[in-house]
Amino acid sequence: MNKKNSVFIATSLDGYIADKNGKIDWLNSIPNPNNNDMGYVEFINNIDALIMGRTTFETVCGFDVDWPYNKPVFVLSNTLSKISEEYKGKAFLIKGTLTEILEQIYQKGCFKLYIDGGTTIRNFLKADLIDNIIITTIPILLGGGSPLFSELPKELKFELIKSKTFLNQVTQNHYSRKK
Repeated sequence: MNKKNSVFIATSLDGYIADKNGKIDWLNSIPNPNNNDMGYVEFINNIDALIMGRTTFETVCGFDVDWPYNKPVFVLSNTLSKISEEYKGKAFLIKGTLTEILEQIYQKGCFKLYIDGGTTIRNFLKADLIDNIIITTIPILLGGGSPLFSELPKELKFELIKSKTFLNQVTQNHYSRKK
């Protein structure tokens, strides 16, 4: 089976995924009158499941929308002991090392995975477990917040596969891991 761990995320020009208060409302700072999804639907249609950390899960649960995923969501957490009733059958708590977690998810028939959430992405990168990164850059400088990247134990090389511009000012770059 073709196993692939992919990231699809937006950052500010200075590389933050949330502002100093943990907010992401700046993602809507560029008018998008036609609600262009910037490739998200195509991306999500090509994955089997999502892996996200507790903070990202709680952020998504706090959105004033219906549950946005039609794929299984695996939540990594050392502090949660269970998923609340309203998300049972949609989100699943999973524990272990990253390789143990991946093996558990593969055993469920999910091989193309969407890795989401700052800490989760950084941990997957530290373990060299990311195959593709799609970064959409919003032209705003936040001056601080939650960074997408952190220190790594070794250099990881990626190659640019394609680049797109949306709304005449939002850039999206697709990178693939060079091994």
